[in-house]
Amino acid sequence: MWTMAKSILEWARGGRVFSYKRVTISICLFNLLAAIYVIRSISVFSSHPGDIWHTTDQAKRVEESAVVRRALGPVELFRLAEKLRANTLGKRRELELAQSVKMKLADEILQRLRVLGDGANLTEQRETLGLWHAEKLKALKQILPISEEGSSMAAEEAKMLASALESDWVKLLKDIGLWIPSIVKNYEINDRPENATKYEEDTVPGPPLPPECHAEPHTDYDGAAVRWGLTHHKSTAADCCRACIDQANDAKLGQKKCNIWVYCPSEFGCYSPDIYEHRYQECWLKQAKKPRLNFKDKYSETYRDSHPTAPVAVPWISGVISS
Repeated sequence: MWTMAKSILEWARGGRVFSYKRVTISICLFNLLAAIYVIRSISVFSSHPGDIWHTTDQAKRVEESAVVRRALGPVELFRLAEKLRANTLGKRRELELAQSVKMKLADEILQRLRVLGDGANLTEQRETLGLWHAEKLKALKQILPISEEGSSMAAEEAKMLASALESDWVKLLKDIGLWIPSIVKNYEINDRPENATKYEEDTVPGPPLPPECHAEPHTDYDGAAVRWGLTHHKSTAADCCRACIDQANDAKLGQKKCNIWVYCPSEFGCYSPDIYEHRYQECWLKQAKKPRLNFKDKYSETYRDSHPTAPVAVPWISGVISS
């Protein structure tokens, strides 16, 4: 290639031809030959048999290296981490209070709240609960050092109870079935048309209630509980009424017979002055020789002033069936 380029230059010099056009053509021809040479060299180098053997060998070495790294992985560390995780989960389960302890706490709190009487408002209930919480926690901390010396089951329960009271007091209340509602101020907006009948917009979901149910919307009857509504739910008010009738028919001698049913038809839950959170589809079966009304139609303005969470209308639907 260099010989050819040299011949071209000598030819141009010998011919005394140094025009711009001829020199440009000569340089372009030289660059073209150089490019062809470089491409040819790369092609020959890439097609060399040794390159293919070297790539395959390198891949095998990489694979062998990966196998060795996996074999030397921290298997023992992984095993210890899994064991630690299992122990942690086990300790969390151990920290859960026994059902008997929760029931005992609920009884203590209810006894303290009963002292306030039926006319106590939400603020008084909150203050009473806060005082009980502080006293209980103080008493537990005083007996813990003495209990730990004996290392008994009572000591373990006291330790877990103190931990629960300190960590999440609200969650503990919820676990034992007690709930203190948040403070909400209700306002009544009278946008009912003048010719509208009382509560005509209210409809009870589900099939129509039979006459023997004696259904009364916006009514809450008192009575001794035959079935605890917090854990007794029915799809419709008609089903709740039927449950009361069936219980009365199936009750054995000496057992309470249901003659009052109280149902929560609101998807947002139903208000009650107690400390429980009453949810949608609760069905309370009650018994009373002389049924007595708790609330009817609306909560009075005076009552709502002392109970800020009370709505305007009584959300329950109830009925008294014949014995």
